[in-house]
Amino acid sequence: MIETIHDRTAFIRANTALLPSPLVPEVRLHLATEAVSLWQLTEEALQEKGLPPPFWAFAWAGGQALARYILDTPEAVHGKRVVDFAAGSGLVAVAAAIAGARSVLAVDVDPFSVAATELNAAVNNVVVTARGDDIVGQPLPDTDVLLAGDICYEQPLAGRVEHWFRTLVAAGTPVIMGDPGRTYRPNGGMRRLAHYAVPTTRELEDNDVRSTDVWLFEADQKASAAVEAATEADA
Repeated sequence: MIETIHDRTAFIRANTALLPSPLVPEVRLHLATEAVSLWQLTEEALQEKGLPPPFWAFAWAGGQALARYILDTPEAVHGKRVVDFAAGSGLVAVAAAIAGARSVLAVDVDPFSVAATELNAAVNNVVVTARGDDIVGQPLPDTDVLLAGDICYEQPLAGRVEHWFRTLVAAGTPVIMGDPGRTYRPNGGMRRLAHYAVPTTRELEDNDVRSTDVWLFEADQKASAAVEAATEADA
């Protein structure tokens, strides 16, 4: 049984290799070298506990693009309090720490992601706090920017998260997302910041390269005014 952080850390070390992320070679991660076998192995190991598949073991296209953008545009996070939402491997969190973020919190509901992020932060000699919580819908008053990579792959999660993102933006917290054209990506209300051709594997994707964009969620003036009015009323 995989019960503790020690067990999860040991499992990750035993079933992955330290490799550079294809688009972000500055960052090394504990990654699966045989995607299908690890996926099956982890599902079997976690079946009784109902935990999700090992998204933490792969450098997904949206996360790679977002991490590349952060390293190429460090002013997006430098000196800021950053949250990496649905952190997976922690790639984006590590990139933010390298880019000079004041603090980095990586959040993912999968406890294996927490273990993987802690391992990957240590390997890259940066400080990242990893937490296994569901924070969707929560206000983030102590966050200067929220980062999210590759989260629009299924409903209803994508719709729930989009609503939360727009609430955060209306309250003044910027949200930057990396997305390789997933089915449930929002149709509007975003500004493209960058575009990348991200190397991938056909074990995970339908192509060897995914065309991937980095997006900034734009504030809706009416929503922002409503949030501000509600805040003043509570004061």
